[in-house]
Amino acid sequence: MPKNPASNPASAGSSAASAPVSAPVPDLSTLRTEIDRIDAHMHALLIERSEIIDRLVAVKRSRAAEGGSAFRPAREASMMRMIVDRHRGILPLDTVEGIWRVIISTFTYVQAPYAVHADLASGDAAMRDSARFHFGFTVPFIAHMGASGVVAAVAGSKGDLGLVPAFAAPGAGAWWTALEGEHAPKIIARLPFVERADHPAGLPVFCIAHPVTDGAVTEVETWSLHVAGWTAHAARALAPLAEVIAVPDRGLDGAALLASIPVGGAVGLDTVLAALRAAGASVRAVALVGSHASRYTHCPQDAAQG
Repeated sequence: MPKNPASNPASAGSSAASAPVSAPVPDLSTLRTEIDRIDAHMHALLIERSEIIDRLVAVKRSRAAEGGSAFRPAREASMMRMIVDRHRGILPLDTVEGIWRVIISTFTYVQAPYAVHADLASGDAAMRDSARFHFGFTVPFIAHMGASGVVAAVAGSKGDLGLVPAFAAPGAGAWWTALEGEHAPKIIARLPFVERADHPAGLPVFCIAHPVTDGAVTEVETWSLHVAGWTAHAARALAPLAEVIAVPDRGLDGAALLASIPVGGAVGLDTVLAALRAAGASVRAVALVGSHASRYTHCPQDAAQG
């Protein structure tokens, strides 16, 4: 007769050992205490960060380095890329990016107060969303109806920033020609720093400021081109080479172009100019009007695989 496993002490012990042991479920008060502890720690870290910023400002003053915008586009682009790439968990990425944008922009404002001037001519809501998402509510927001007004305001300021659409807005004109002078403001960033299909502030905008000598990023150069003989054929020739904004300039066949050309790639400024000439256009003038980080796209599936 077969033995009953239940009557075998060794068998019973083996079954008990293999059974999963459920961890005790903490009560709500314990979980809320943990949340309060984490919140207090995060607040303490923000205070510690502010103390370091205070010391940073003191060092800048002692070295006569104070003045101008404290905006550092290269560092900010790098930080945002790392933050979104290492993020995990149930907290939405929009929230994480937004929190860090507010922290970075606010502490930048603490170092050297500035305002953000924005062109609302192509749409109020999207531009305001972009400004508030990237710079928060502590930094003053000043609206303009036209990119030219933004450029003029930044030029007349000590360290303000300007936001203009990074696309051909109807009736905008060649606002970038005002950036051509040696001491004129320049394009220093393209927002958002990290692109994704569902970005809550995904409007592509150029950020303009007085030339940044410390912390500039030159992954993509932006060039102002004045071209005669601009045709649909010339536009098609440039399409695969660079991102280009084109508006009529000085006559029916002339155009002012803003060309964004990656640095160190197979296509450079000389390639773009050669393509224009091969298409029958002539280049009247060329001026470097800024640079910014390359477009960085975040793919959720990449984060999940990592």
